[in-house]
Formats: sequence, C-alpha cells, structure tokens
Amino acid sequence: MFLELKNTTIGYKTPLINRVNTSLALSEVCLLIGNNGVGKTTLIKSILNQIKFLDGHVLLNGKDTKTFSSKEMAEQIAVVFSKSQIPANYTLRDLISFGKYIHYPYYFELNDTDKKEVEQIIESLNLTQYRDFPLSQLSDGNLQKAFIGRALAQNSPMIILDEPTTHLDEENKIIILKLLRNLAKKQNKLILFSSHDWRLAKEFADKIWLINTQKIDAGITEEILLLHDELLNPNIFAFTEGFVAPQIFAPNLHKEMLYSFLQKNFKTDLSFLKFEFKEQIWVVSNHHFQQNCHSFEEIALFIQNLH
Repeated sequence: MFLELKNTTIGYKTPLINRVNTSLALSEVCLLIGNNGVGKTTLIKSILNQIKFLDGHVLLNGKDTKTFSSKEMAEQIAVVFSKSQIPANYTLRDLISFGKYIHYPYYFELNDTDKKEVEQIIESLNLTQYRDFPLSQLSDGNLQKAFIGRALAQNSPMIILDEPTTHLDEENKIIILKLLRNLAKKQNKLILFSSHDWRLAKEFADKIWLINTQKIDAGITEEILLLHDELLNPNIFAFTEGFVAPQIFAPNLHKEMLYSFLQKNFKTDLSFLKFEFKEQIWVVSNHHFQQNCHSFEEIALFIQNLH
C-alpha cells in the first residue's frame, strides 16, 4: 500500500477523527466525503504534514511522514486546493512549469526535457490553445485543469485534490473527473479527492472514505453506499416544518425528486399515502383508494383535493 493511516487521530486540540486504520494503493481513486466541519480538509492537511496529527502514524510508501522534509513530501504528493491563489502576470504554461521546480532551485532554467514534458501535459489536458493566455483570462474549468497540470508536472506518485469540481459546470466536472481516473489507471497514480458533488464523483471513484461520527468508514464505493443508506435517502434534505413524508417506492433519483417536490409544496403529514413509480406512472394509494398520476402537477392536484 502506498498510503497508510495507522491508529491515526486527527484534529487540533480535540479530535475530529479518531483512530483511523485504512490504506490506499497506487492506481486507486478515492473519494473523500462528509458533512461540512467534520474534518475533510483537516485530514488532507494532516496527511501533508501541514497539521500535526494528535496520535498514530501516516506512512507513505512505508515511511513515516513525520520524518519527511517539505521537499520530500512534494516529491511524494502533489496537491490541488479548491482556493488556490492565482499567481499574477503568469501564463498557463508558466503555472504548469512551476510543478517542475520542486526538483530544482527557483533560479534554475528548465531543461529541454522538462519543457517538452510541460508541453505534453498541456496537450493532454486539451489546453494547447490557451498555453500563452494570462491566468486571469482563463475560465474556471481551464484554470482548474491548469492547476492539475502543475500537479502532474511534479511527477509525484500521489495527487490530493480538495474540492476540484467546485464552481464548475456539469461538463467541466465530468471532464476533470474523467481526467483524474485516467491519470490513476494509465499513469499508476493514487488520487484522493474530496467533493460535495459526491453523487457524480462516486461514478469515478474506486474507494470512498466517509467521515462519519468521528470515524472513517472506508471501502469499495458501492459497498460503503450500501452500508449507509442515509446517503441515498432523500430524508436527509428535509427542511419543511410540519411535513411528514409518505412511503415512496421508486428508483433513487425519482424518489428524491418526488420527495423534494412534496416537501416544498405541502406542510402537512402525508404518511398515510404510498407512492409507487410503475411504467412512468405514479400510483398513489392507501387502504381506501388508488390513483394514477402522470405528472407532479397531477399529484399536487390530487393531494389538494384530499384535503
């Protein structure tokens, strides 16, 4: 295993995450999820030695990270934070080239091999036409890809990304998530990334680290989701006072959309109703009646008439 956490407790003066025992291998993609404030960024910074963990050990390639210098850490892990500062007066090519300077003093000139590799990274990210653009003129999506390019230029075996899809449109989110998976599989890199867009991101991740009640539940993506049905249960989005959900039997997406629609429109107890999605029709029923509805509008009218 390339990354190992052994009885690791993470936090500041008090623990946020207790006694973690888990590991990840090269070529794996791991999605880090959890509610705001549970310690996702703290965990990332602890792995990077930017925050001292409270107890236990973090190993990279079998070596305790407590012994790593900043340069040794950069050689092992490249990092892309969601709120990276944009260097003034630099181009996209300049930003990606910065990744090479972990190997040299800042005053060195990159050699021809380094420059060729930078150009290859630019091409692989489909950024060729933007190579000489000032960073301030790049779209959010292309700027994010440029920061990933800088991480690639480090040639580190592991890349950590904190919310890499934040503020991106759906198309660019998919482009970046595909890119991360291809990097892991084709270049044998370990990718660990956090995301609030976990329903999309889970399609690209081999493993999930779920921070939950000061623990990390770690494992194969689909198995972790099966163990935590509450992640797929739309009740987690409940916010309308007085609303009590009905029984809903439907595919997860349809279930979530109906739940969302009902709680926005009805501040009442609907637990006496059962909804089943059958052949593109919503069947609404209880012990006394059954009604077929072809749309949410029909469902709303039917419920209003009941009251």
